[in-house]
Amino acid sequence: MARISDVIENFIKDMISEEEKSIVSIRRNELADKFSCAPSQINYVLSTRFTYEKGYVIESKRGGGGCIVIKRINYHDNREKLKLIGDSIGNSITYNGALSILNHLKEINLITKREYEIMKITLNDRTIASSDYKNELRADILKGMLAIILS
Repeated sequence: MARISDVIENFIKDMISEEEKSIVSIRRNELADKFSCAPSQINYVLSTRFTYEKGYVIESKRGGGGCIVIKRINYHDNREKLKLIGDSIGNSITYNGALSILNHLKEINLITKREYEIMKITLNDRTIASSDYKNELRADILKGMLAIILS
């Protein structure tokens, strides 16, 4: 049996994939009514499953009942890809944050499954455990690998 968070995530992803511009507007309360859940459950799904690292931008619109706009990030060229990804990595990134980015890149076919697996093992905590600045080191390594692969 699927968890409600997974069902809501898949519903929103289906809505986005049906849209030509990869943008969808939703009303949190209406969506909560549709799935018979609390609006906070919708917030949870949006804040954990539709993050910048996973290739989405979320905007809240106020007034007129308010709505939430979810945009799928579409990369137009390699320079833009590298800049957007570099911005989301920042100067420091956790292993889970790095995995989110790698999963997104694999999902949209910017990296292969093999590249994903190689980068995943390179970035794990055991590989870089000796560093006191492992999140900073992880960010530098990830940016370097992506610069080579995506250029």
